[in-house]
Amino acid sequence: MFDVAVFSTLFVTLFVIMDPPGITPIFLALTSGRPAKVQRRMAWQAAAVAFCVIALFGLFGRQILGRLHISTPALMIAGGLLLLLVALDLLTGKSEEPTQTKDVNVALVPLGMPLLAGPGAIVSVILAVQHAHGVAATVSVWAAIAAIHVVLYLVMRFSLVIIRVIKDGGVVLVTRLAGMMLSALAVQQIINGVLQVIRTAA
Repeated sequence: MFDVAVFSTLFVTLFVIMDPPGITPIFLALTSGRPAKVQRRMAWQAAAVAFCVIALFGLFGRQILGRLHISTPALMIAGGLLLLLVALDLLTGKSEEPTQTKDVNVALVPLGMPLLAGPGAIVSVILAVQHAHGVAATVSVWAAIAAIHVVLYLVMRFSLVIIRVIKDGGVVLVTRLAGMMLSALAVQQIINGVLQVIRTAA
């Protein structure tokens, strides 16, 4: 009733794409200045939102994209542009503004989507579900999806300890570094989407 090969393949793929260690500085930057209780709540909110989005596309992804006539490259480019806007806010020091809005906003966008549940993760899950034949493979796919989101939650939850160590000055430094990393990730995602469009047209 369980396929270890299917589980490990998808788990490693999602781990590389969703990058739990890399999400730590971005999570710290977006949640700095909030009470610890709110930060902990945002950690599970972001993980829950990402899981719901991934699960939705795992179940109905091909139908949703097909009905809306959205190609995978278009999804990648749109996600990249959204991440780039967030990165520019972090780099220019405007990240304080969203921290004053409702807590759920940051957990939804950009943490839950497209940072965690981005185009790469969505496409990987759609393909994994599509190629899962039999009960064992299907159970393994969904177990891998659940496991990676548990890991993401734990990483974000315990990254809050870092805030107590680095203090306010360290948070500012982490925010700028996170903005730089996120901007590079966003540009790379846009480039990948454009390259896929070119290959499809060729």
